[in-house]
Amino acid sequence: MLTKTKIVDGAAIKKAIEGRDGKLLSSFYTDDALVRVVDRNNPPSKPREIRGRAAISTFWDDICSQAMTHKVDTTIAEGDNLAFMQACAYPDGTKVVCAAMLELKNGLIARQTVVQAWDE
Repeated sequence: MLTKTKIVDGAAIKKAIEGRDGKLLSSFYTDDALVRVVDRNNPPSKPREIRGRAAISTFWDDICSQAMTHKVDTTIAEGDNLAFMQACAYPDGTKVVCAAMLELKNGLIARQTVVQAWDE
């Protein structure tokens, strides 16, 4: 029996993020994936690093459990790279913007860099 591998693409990312589906998002990563987050609290010289699918699952579960909306505005794919822009909003009107670059390996996310900024 053949096992169907989920292939990560812009439509899949959009569906999972906008649907706040942390479990689906986590399934897009390789077991040894690395997510780097750069923002005000995690500057480029010391980014937050989330290693492995289990830790990434916890990361996405936290984000998806928050009362906020997510909209993926643009996705661009080239070879084994996928980039997307995301806009988020909290109920109090606070906005967040996120740019993400993904490196794919066999159709799954092996490395991801996230740069985000929010209203303060």
